[in-house]
Amino acid sequence: MKFSYLYVILIFTVAFSSCKKDFLDAKPNTNIVTPTSLDEFQAMLENVDYLNRATPALLQISSDDYIFSDFAAWQGTFFNAERNSYIWAKDLFEGQKDVKDWNIGYSSIFICNNVLEGLDKLANAEVNKKQWNNLKGWALFMRAYLLYDLVRSFSPAYDIHTSSIELGMPIRLKSGIDKVEHRSSVEQTYNQIFSDLNQSVALLQPGIAAANRERPSKVAAMALYARIYLSMRNYRQAESYADSTLNLYSTLIDYNLVSLTEKAPFTMNNTETILSTTVITNYYNIVQTVEAITAVTINPELYNLYENNDLRKRIYFGTNLLGRLYMKFGYAGSYPAPFTGLATDEIYLIKAECQARRNEVQGALVTLNTLLTHRYKTGTFIPLTANNATDALNKILTERRKELIWRSLRWTDLKRLNKEGAAIFLSRELNGIKYTLFPNDPRYVFPIPDEEIELSGIQQNQR
Repeated sequence: MKFSYLYVILIFTVAFSSCKKDFLDAKPNTNIVTPTSLDEFQAMLENVDYLNRATPALLQISSDDYIFSDFAAWQGTFFNAERNSYIWAKDLFEGQKDVKDWNIGYSSIFICNNVLEGLDKLANAEVNKKQWNNLKGWALFMRAYLLYDLVRSFSPAYDIHTSSIELGMPIRLKSGIDKVEHRSSVEQTYNQIFSDLNQSVALLQPGIAAANRERPSKVAAMALYARIYLSMRNYRQAESYADSTLNLYSTLIDYNLVSLTEKAPFTMNNTETILSTTVITNYYNIVQTVEAITAVTINPELYNLYENNDLRKRIYFGTNLLGRLYMKFGYAGSYPAPFTGLATDEIYLIKAECQARRNEVQGALVTLNTLLTHRYKTGTFIPLTANNATDALNKILTERRKELIWRSLRWTDLKRLNKEGAAIFLSRELNGIKYTLFPNDPRYVFPIPDEEIELSGIQQNQR
């Protein structure tokens, strides 16, 4: 029953994401299949290909973590978005169909909505209340997680002064797909994210499932709060939730115990991971972290930030047969896509940054050095010091850049830091042409796919 139900619901979901017009024209009945047990709802949520591997890849492929090895490699990319993201082109998709960065996110939200509606129908039935609570919390959390990944991709960075008028995301809270949801404001989108998170906290299991880190927990909810509030530049709340996370779970991996030579030095269920998610694997030249992909190499300016005794220099990177640097597999284990989930190292960095921003210099350095002692060769790390809060903040942001490479966080950081006045310019040269992305440029917001605009008539982003 579980297998056949999932098979049908996945066909339904794929049809929604890739052939929406034909599907809508057929006026389908969204009750094609009716789940009848909590185990079936759990099976839907355990469909990691749609829920845990649904992060938009555009966040990573637009960042400055990498460079193309040569012009021919850039020209040879299969997808328009993959090629155009590198030069921050205004017309990102150039008619590209089935843009999974958008479609899979909303298909996954569709699954969450189906689960939530089904659970509500069983609310008064004789069911395992503990399992029911956890599944509802799980679906609410994932809906919030997915919507946040969409809004940080397809909407401007949150700004308390303009969020009520800037375009956010269509908010879909029902399983029906024949009603067009127009774009909410950025503020409304974040309000919905927090509404789902607030409800999930009391329902989710308190501790991390050590052998199933693709399942959310109360720890994951606290960590997601911290990540989101940091991106909103609400540093007081970000620090508060970072503290709440670390009070529940604060484990760090001693990198002295991690292989320097393995291409997959971490397991998916490593002890730093709070929640395991990855990007979609649609853009093979860039997001796949394997030695055989030679079209791209690590940004040398970034690589040169690592000291020789910094174990991350050998654990994160390898050299392929062409002598080019590549990213080894990260916290997603041997799965060939960047890890985008929640982990304790990110939370330590959030806490340290927020401490520095409120002038708690010594506390910020203690937090940062706690992380770094787990990253350097034993006996070689000299604790960082700072002359003032600005100096401490700069060092923390540098370590954030080094620690969280290839996790789809850099693009969001650039958006928020430029809002803070950091004035970070990105530039690339390709075939003799220089491309520049200016601070707060409209191109930091990805365009809505052309298909979606044609079908729903929702408003396009300015580029």
